[in-house]
Amino acid sequence: MRTYGQYCPIARGAEIFAERWTPLIIRNLHLGCQTFGEILQGAPGLSHTLLAQRLKQLERLGIVEVTPKAYGRGHRYLLTPSGDDLFEVCKSLGEWGARWLEIAPENLDPYVALWSMGNALRPDRLPDRRVVIQLDFTGYRPHERYWLIIEHTEVEICKTYSGMDEDLFITADAEAFVKWHAGQLSWAEATRDSRIQLHGPSWIAKAFPTWNSRSMFAHISHNAATTTTS
Repeated sequence: MRTYGQYCPIARGAEIFAERWTPLIIRNLHLGCQTFGEILQGAPGLSHTLLAQRLKQLERLGIVEVTPKAYGRGHRYLLTPSGDDLFEVCKSLGEWGARWLEIAPENLDPYVALWSMGNALRPDRLPDRRVVIQLDFTGYRPHERYWLIIEHTEVEICKTYSGMDEDLFITADAEAFVKWHAGQLSWAEATRDSRIQLHGPSWIAKAFPTWNSRSMFAHISHNAATTTTS
């Protein structure tokens, strides 16, 4: 690993934190991902090989603790107190990003919004039965279809038909859905002009937006950064 060769704590901390994918791995661990597959699922584009390298590095540095699973093969990955402190750096970076950075077209990945939503559901609002939701996303990216399966507090995102009957069908503009989850649009704003349409029993359609406690940064007021030219 390259270093800055400086004693400055910012330089030494950046050598770890600024490694590609490391902040997202720390985020996923904080959100409750404990297995290799769970961490990988929340980081589309991250390879198995690179994740294994990063986890070994974080374990060596005392940021992640690795223990065998209680049952079955594999390991559990947990943040140590050092890792919990490092997440606070991730949180500060996220707050800055939410306040000053625009959500650009290349950021509009509805899968990431669904994954994040699955980690932010409100258990007290969920129905006491399994619910299967088909979601079709349109907009900047090619058409994408997912199935969201919610049963009690367990959530599964499927990219292929699950074989279960759907309870709710949602067609959504990816930008409206992502910005609603991110807290930049209210549900009323997101559904305006039919940008998000729900088809199914009225009780599910009305309840759906109340299940999502939204991004941990949804409370941050967004300020468009200004660009100056000379």
